[in-house]
Amino acid sequence: MSALTELYDNIAVCPDCDLSRSRNRTVPGEGPDDAEIMFVGEAPGFYEDQQGRPFVGAAGRFLEELLTSIGLRRDQVYIANVIKCRPPDNRDPLPKEIEACRKWLECQIDLIKPKIIVPLGRFSLAWFSPNDPIGRVHGQASYRDGIYYLPMYHPAAALHAGNMRRAIEEDFQKLPATLEEARKGPKEEVPEPEQMRLF
Repeated sequence: MSALTELYDNIAVCPDCDLSRSRNRTVPGEGPDDAEIMFVGEAPGFYEDQQGRPFVGAAGRFLEELLTSIGLRRDQVYIANVIKCRPPDNRDPLPKEIEACRKWLECQIDLIKPKIIVPLGRFSLAWFSPNDPIGRVHGQASYRDGIYYLPMYHPAAALHAGNMRRAIEEDFQKLPATLEEARKGPKEEVPEPEQMRLF
């Protein structure tokens, strides 16, 4: 049994918040255990809760289109969410739910060791960098503790506001260059001026 499979089994029986009583299925994440890029969304929705897979609804289809636009396939990247169970009626995840799930995402990052993490949307960005608004830092790569971070708007935003689609597409086009930079290996971390620091 791989470490990720064991992790998924543990997530499947997690009782650590009230979502464990309302979920149909847990949605731990999916992708290769050596993925260079890790996308982190907010929470499972209706279809994800039914199938136990992340990003399988309309937002997932858009994400796959975005991946295709830069020459990648879904099975080449790792996709997860900040929380692993669907909040009722797709409401925003509560702080206590995010905290209860924190250990699972931390473990996934430790096991996969991605070169790039792409926080998708404000809840995911807040998990990694609580003081940065998504509207200010989306599409701007930063580097911390051996990992590049490239925050983007959640693909679902384009489904609700058509003017967001172009911003998401433009941000996605920055991924190949960021990956090329990340493949060069660790770089020296130079503190940025306070007003410029993203992470």
